[in-house]
Amino acid sequence: MLTFLHAADLHLDSPFQSLSPDQAAERRQEQRTLLARLANTVRESKADLLFLAGDLFDGQRARPETVQILYHTLEELEAEIFLSPGNHDPWTPGSPYGRLTWPDHVHIFSTRSPERIVLPHLDAVVYGSAFTSLHRMDGPLEGFRASAEDRKMSSFGCFHGDLSSPTSRYGPVTAEQIAASGLDYLALGHSHTASGLQKAGKTWYAWPGCPEGRGFDETGDKGAYLGTLEDDGRLTLDFIPLAWRRYLVPALDITGRDPEGALDDLMAQAHPQDILRIVLTGERDEDNEPDLTALTARASGYFYSASVVDRTVLGRSLWARMEEDTLTGLFLRNMRQRLDHAAPEDKEILERAIRFGLAALEGREEPK
Repeated sequence: MLTFLHAADLHLDSPFQSLSPDQAAERRQEQRTLLARLANTVRESKADLLFLAGDLFDGQRARPETVQILYHTLEELEAEIFLSPGNHDPWTPGSPYGRLTWPDHVHIFSTRSPERIVLPHLDAVVYGSAFTSLHRMDGPLEGFRASAEDRKMSSFGCFHGDLSSPTSRYGPVTAEQIAASGLDYLALGHSHTASGLQKAGKTWYAWPGCPEGRGFDETGDKGAYLGTLEDDGRLTLDFIPLAWRRYLVPALDITGRDPEGALDDLMAQAHPQDILRIVLTGERDEDNEPDLTALTARASGYFYSASVVDRTVLGRSLWARMEEDTLTGLFLRNMRQRLDHAAPEDKEILERAIRFGLAALEGREEPK
């Protein structure tokens, strides 16, 4: 039996442009601590192999302190380590991968064609390749198949590639190529969403996603995969959460509730280190619009970073005068028709127009 940890897409030194400069600098420092959590997982699981399937760095100009931390972290591990540079951090002679002399147990692939590394002490073989530029139209598995002799051992692949399109500029991979590879397990990188364990032909494969979210397009738990390959070919894969901070977009229904109280209930069940975009949902009265400034300030005092967005709809009482044979009724009927046929992104501004228009027709103060 062999145990392995599969991680990818760390994107160290990301800019974190949506955060303040101070928070962005703090987040980059926190990213480096991700390496320690990754290493601890390798030690605790006694993993034989560590696959790092590309995009460890967010760009080609990695900060020297980040490179140093990565080097020393990998140097201290006993596992055999395989690193496949991706489209964000391609292998070049001037890259950190090409400039430094890495420890013998750290195997960094440096060519576009698959390289082969045999591990006699583990009765295993590992194939992998590298991006050598920011794009590659050829598939890293194109025409590849492990040799018949290698298939008598435990055979692995570590590649950075994109399964989403056969014409991708980021190393297109197809299910047919995976099935033809003859590998036991294919460790892939590029997609930032964990795939779960997949199979094509007799080959198991997965993308672990990024281990630390960097924005609201990378929400929820993030981490790596811990796998075991049994001598009889059976394979298991477990997700290991590694993210220190999560990006979350919770929906908060305030129907019949005080928004501030609803927010307090949410905070009582949440982790303060997370980054939230809280979406208010449900129905509200036309004269009780949530105070987003106050709610955002309240949430920001608890979470690392937070914002509040209003996606509530106007309560049914708003339309009580819709059937009147009056200017108000005509206005409401017209606006209801427009609202029913509006695109989702236009509904909020239409609802505000209805509230302001109704207030003007009834001689009331304009809503907040």
